[in-house]
Amino acid sequence: MHIFQAIIMGIIQGLSEFLPISSSAHLVISSNLYKYFTNIEHNQLSQEIFLDIMLHLGTLIAVLIYFRKDIAAIISSFLNGCKEKNFSDKNAQLGLYILIGTIITVLVALPLQHTAEILVKSPHIVGLLLILTGLLLCISEFYSKKVQNKSDKIDFKTSVIVAISQGLASLPGFSRSGLTIAAALFNKKDRVSAARYSFLLSIPIILGASMVYPLISIDFKEFASFNWTAIITGTIVSGFVGYLCIKYFIKFVGKYSLSFFGYYCIIVGVFTAVFFVLH
Repeated sequence: MHIFQAIIMGIIQGLSEFLPISSSAHLVISSNLYKYFTNIEHNQLSQEIFLDIMLHLGTLIAVLIYFRKDIAAIISSFLNGCKEKNFSDKNAQLGLYILIGTIITVLVALPLQHTAEILVKSPHIVGLLLILTGLLLCISEFYSKKVQNKSDKIDFKTSVIVAISQGLASLPGFSRSGLTIAAALFNKKDRVSAARYSFLLSIPIILGASMVYPLISIDFKEFASFNWTAIITGTIVSGFVGYLCIKYFIKFVGKYSLSFFGYYCIIVGVFTAVFFVLH
């Protein structure tokens, strides 16, 4: 693995983790394109898996830093709610919904794990799922514009549907933020609240994957052969780009339509499907 490849993948991860364009799809596409044009084979799979995990860890650090005050308030209110057995406080409810949503996400994602691993080597199918992501974004945006009274409060029903969407997004090509934001829009939530909840809900899942997935997927004996300079550089880049992405994406969704990202997903998805079917 070259450091240039790690930097490019770090930029892609930082941008696509929080933009509704599927970070997993872009990592699969960029990795396969890189191998196609450089004739490099899959001979360092453990290192690639570990780099992918570290890039996600970089974006996790970004979201933790950006939402640090919100996270502290949610944890404090949730613990107080557990102590008093009263979750009437808004932040305590949000903490409860994130906990329930994380459990639901895991239950949905686990049966899909084998399929997700297969799709990493099937970029043409990933392209088709990316097209579906784009269509869902466009349809949810169209529906949201028809809703007169949007809410900024996350309720139990919305949290469950968003969690199921996040679980389905374990498949490369399905955008995690895209599906979760679209699910919230279909439940009559405004775009900013939908994006904020989507980012907060991602924290336990990314954290869990960063700790658990290496234990079941990586041969730690291969660590000595890893290009650690490339891995660390890619991680730092993904975190820096991810932080900027969160900051400006939330401002963007407060003013502009998500249809732009939907069209982007459709175009990239069509290109990917056609290119890898022909090659």
